[in-house]
Amino acid sequence: MTVATPDWLAQRAVRVQQSKDGRSWLIYLNEEPQYLLMAVPVKGQFGCRITQTINGRRLDGGAVYPSIEAALQGGLEELRRALGW
Repeated sequence: MTVATPDWLAQRAVRVQQSKDGRSWLIYLNEEPQYLLMAVPVKGQFGCRITQTINGRRLDGGAVYPSIEAALQGGLEELRRALGW
C-alpha cells in the first residue's frame, strides 16, 4: 500500500516510507527515522502501534480500525495530535 505523505508532515520536510513487510511505516524527520507506525491485529480488526524509534516510547491511544489502511490513517492522526501539529 503506497501512502502519500500528508500535507501537515510535508510542510515540515517529513516523509512517510512503507517498510518491506507492508504493515509498518517509518516517519523520517531530517532524513532520520523518528517514528514507526505498525498495523497490529486487534479483536479481528487492526490497531496502529506508534513508537518513537530513538527511545521506544509508545504514543498510540489504542484505537481500533477496520483495515490496515484505516489503521495507518488513524495512526497518522494520533501522531499529529501527540506532536501538537
